[in-house]
Amino acid sequence: MSERRALVVRGGWDGHAPVAATEVFIPHLEEQGFAVGISEDLDVYLDADRLRETDLIVQCWSIGTITGAQAAGLEAAVRHGTGLAGWHGGIIGAFHHNRYQLLTGGKFVWHPDEFVDHVLTVRPERAQHEIVSGIDSVELHTEKYWVISDPLNDVLATVIFDPEDDAEWSQSITMPAVWTRHWGAGRVFVSTVGHRVDDLLVPEIKRITERGLTWAARYHRAD
Repeated sequence: MSERRALVVRGGWDGHAPVAATEVFIPHLEEQGFAVGISEDLDVYLDADRLRETDLIVQCWSIGTITGAQAAGLEAAVRHGTGLAGWHGGIIGAFHHNRYQLLTGGKFVWHPDEFVDHVLTVRPERAQHEIVSGIDSVELHTEKYWVISDPLNDVLATVIFDPEDDAEWSQSITMPAVWTRHWGAGRVFVSTVGHRVDDLLVPEIKRITERGLTWAARYHRAD
C-alpha cells in the first residue's frame, strides 16, 4: 500500500492561530504514516490532481472567502473519497458558501461574548464510537459554539446552552459539538472546540481530534 498523504490547509483570521493550531496535530499524522503537505493558499482546491492523491485534508481557515471554483474543487475531492477534518472556526466559521456548508454539515452562528465554563458530553448511544471511546465528558473554559447543523450528521458529543435571565430562549438547548458525516465516498469530521491552542491541548480534546483526523482519512489508496 502506498504512503498516505495529508494536506493541511491553513490561513485566514490569525485569532485562531492557524499555524500553531495545526502544528499540534502534524506529528500525530506523521506517526500514523501520512506524508504531510501544507498549503496557505486556497487555490490548492483547484488542483484536482493533487487532491485526488490526498487522503485527508485538515483545514484551519477562519473568516475567509472561498470562490465557487475553489469550493467545487474541495467538494468534488471529498465526494470522491478524500477525507475532510477540522475544528472550531477553522472549518465551520470558515466561509459563507452554500455548497461548502452542505459539505461540512454545519455553520457557526454565535458564541457568548466571554469564555464560559461548560461541559462537552459524549452521547451515551455513541460512547463506543472510535473517536470518543473511553471519554464521557470534558470540562472546558473557552468559547461555546451555537451552530446550525444538518440532521444527517452523526453527533458524537454535545454542549448545553442554559437560558440566563436575559436570554431570548426559555429552555435548555442541547447543541451538537462533535460530529461526523459522509459526503459521497468521503468522510467529514468536525469539532467545535479549539478557539485557542490551549483548548486543543486538553488531553481529551486532543485525543478526540486526533482520532477524528484518522477516522476521516481515506485508508486505502490505489497503487
